[in-house]
Amino acid sequence: MPLRTAAQLCPQAIFVEGHPDRYRDYSKRVQQIFGRFTPVVEMASIDEAYLDMTGTERLLGSPLAAAHRIHEAIKQETQLNCSIGASQTRLVSKVASDQAKPNGVLWIAPGQEAEFLAPLDVRKIPGVGKVTEKHLHELGIRQVGHLAALDEAFLRAKFGKWGLALAGKARGADAGGWFDAQVGGHEDPKSISHEHTFNDDTADEVKLLATLDRLSEMVAERLRKHQFFARTVNLKLRYSDFSTFTRAHTLREPTALDRAIADAAREMFRKAWRAGEPIRLLGVGVSGLDVAAGQQGLFDAPANQRWETALTAVDKLRERFGSDAVSLARGLKGKFRERTHEALPDMDAPSPAQKAAPSPKQKE
Repeated sequence: MPLRTAAQLCPQAIFVEGHPDRYRDYSKRVQQIFGRFTPVVEMASIDEAYLDMTGTERLLGSPLAAAHRIHEAIKQETQLNCSIGASQTRLVSKVASDQAKPNGVLWIAPGQEAEFLAPLDVRKIPGVGKVTEKHLHELGIRQVGHLAALDEAFLRAKFGKWGLALAGKARGADAGGWFDAQVGGHEDPKSISHEHTFNDDTADEVKLLATLDRLSEMVAERLRKHQFFARTVNLKLRYSDFSTFTRAHTLREPTALDRAIADAAREMFRKAWRAGEPIRLLGVGVSGLDVAAGQQGLFDAPANQRWETALTAVDKLRERFGSDAVSLARGLKGKFRERTHEALPDMDAPSPAQKAAPSPKQKE
């Protein structure tokens, strides 16, 4: 639940500040441990990963033995607890990991996937949220076993392609969304975004616009880090009653500049905001990502080049001294502590150029 709601329900609670940089540091340390056990590692979030252990049996032993070795290495080297699920599919491994919390290891033997899933609530299936859960309950489907017993044609008629994915998931198969690709084989991100929930809903236009500038900076910094340019800027706006609105604006030219993204976000905000009405959350995102910038206008090119040169220096300063080291002047009043949940704002990911380069093994 939102921290504000928690504070209302539990006024005597003590709330401590988070430390995103420290979280990322530990996440990278754990990722390095994974790399010693298998070369195929996919970081799904700052605290979740999938490891393909195929071919490691002679070196590491059975899946259960390997899982325990990884568990022990993480504890010894980072003093962190973790839960591990092991199985033939990522979906079952994810569910098993959840069942093994807070600090256990659970192996689902081959052929036992459906039996393991059957008694669990349908909400345990990755991808099933409150809306899907409600629809399933209306159909009398409350446990995964009930879902697995249904005909695929029935599920497709009720849920479309997602119904077929549900049928596969209920049997323990990797199906739908994230699970369609190979481990580590996902395409480049289709969008990048950051959002901020205010501690207190605000209608202060100066603060709101400054927050948009800060969010735009964070998005642009990630674009440059991964060598992407964005064609579309997206705005997310949520009011006190949780009503949420999104807007999108396509730019004349792809960009990775803070100013261009911030200007587009501000323009959409001014058109969308019901002036004077308090806002709970603001978000800025980009989509239509490309690895090359578009053709620049004749008169815009020198100015853009100066910005690119300046921002390259800014990125180096932020990397060395922290993300708050340098900021757009108009975004100074929008400073806030970053909140890290499931996103990976600064996790290492291969850039398009790095992906194209041959690996050391390939070079040999």
